[in-house]
Amino acid sequence: MAEQQTNTSTSRLGRGLASLIGDVPKDVTSIESQQEFNVERLPIEKIQANKQNPRSVFAEDELVDLANSIKEKGVVQPIIVREIDNSGSYEVIAGERRWRAAQIAQLDNIPAIVKKLSDDDALEIAIIENVQRSNLNPVDEATGYQRLIDIYNYTQEDLARVIGKSRSYIANILRLNNLPTKVKDYLSEGLLTIGHARALVSLENAENLADMIVSKGLSVRQIEHLVKNPVGSQKKTKNTSIKDKNVSSLEKLMTDAIGLKVQIHAKDQKSGRVIINYTSDQHLELVKDKLLG
Repeated sequence: MAEQQTNTSTSRLGRGLASLIGDVPKDVTSIESQQEFNVERLPIEKIQANKQNPRSVFAEDELVDLANSIKEKGVVQPIIVREIDNSGSYEVIAGERRWRAAQIAQLDNIPAIVKKLSDDDALEIAIIENVQRSNLNPVDEATGYQRLIDIYNYTQEDLARVIGKSRSYIANILRLNNLPTKVKDYLSEGLLTIGHARALVSLENAENLADMIVSKGLSVRQIEHLVKNPVGSQKKTKNTSIKDKNVSSLEKLMTDAIGLKVQIHAKDQKSGRVIINYTSDQHLELVKDKLLG
């Protein structure tokens, strides 16, 4: 079964997106190319967004820039759609940014290639088409790769071949999926760079450090130094030495008096916690008698 899944995955590789949907024309301005690739001009209002699009963020300023380009030159490359249940309406599979920008440019119709695709094929194409784009934010890119792994049994080597990236690049991007949601949000919004994010992966205090990066504008080098030399490490060492010198003997006296292990954790010279360790109901009764008796 595993071998069959591997063969299925491998058979879909090769030229990436083109191997799944056929070559897409780079220029559809000529009638010949439109006929060759069966490009239709579909009414904008008959097309809807793909609910499973891996891209969750569409930068408004970038869409406006693209809309201005479309006003001047038209839609140079057609979008790819599939018909929804023979309804005469269509779902965008690839090219949602162009479709959104065309709406801003107030076009009545848009060049499109209509494909007959299953739900699985449509999702796979949407993911691959998006992760191949250089302007996809790192969080959506990492999510897209993970979906290809989870749903279609892609390996990291498969992804590297399809996307045209190194395996180490794929591995590093996938690690971003382990970040807390708050850190991912910062990254999606452009408040953190991917360098910052990589430095925060697997850290217990990742959210606190992310807040610090955003509020203080720390560089990647500064945060890497902070991770290697955490603030407070000197204080911790100092507190430990104070405990060793001034508190250990008191812990021993209290342990001997109660008959149970006592630990003292001093935050500073004026405050802290006293912990009495017990392992049975009888021990707890003993502590109660000592304290209340």
